[in-house]
Amino acid sequence: MAIKDFVGKMKGNDDEYMELDMEEEHADKRLLVEVERLDNYADSDRLQRKVREGNILLVKIKDLKSKDMEELKRSVEKLRKTCLAINGDIAGLGEDWLVLTPSTAMVHREAQGG
Repeated sequence: MAIKDFVGKMKGNDDEYMELDMEEEHADKRLLVEVERLDNYADSDRLQRKVREGNILLVKIKDLKSKDMEELKRSVEKLRKTCLAINGDIAGLGEDWLVLTPSTAMVHREAQGG
């Protein structure tokens, strides 16, 4: 009899339901993809903050690469350490772009060679 009582309570009254606004619920959970620039080492602080906030970043590095390769290397190393610390990911897109992801996303890399 306990099972019947439980099932009866589960069925309940059809008038007792709450309508959810699914559009509002999904709006809060959407990932943000931002296009950014890395023009100097100081920009890496801003990029670190954004990836820690959960945003995916597409970062243009072309200008810094042509201006100061050592500063670019230091900046990329700083961003790489941040991505590792938050279980995120970092990858190059061609020669002029980076993608940085938080822990909720990863970069799929196809096998090289072949």
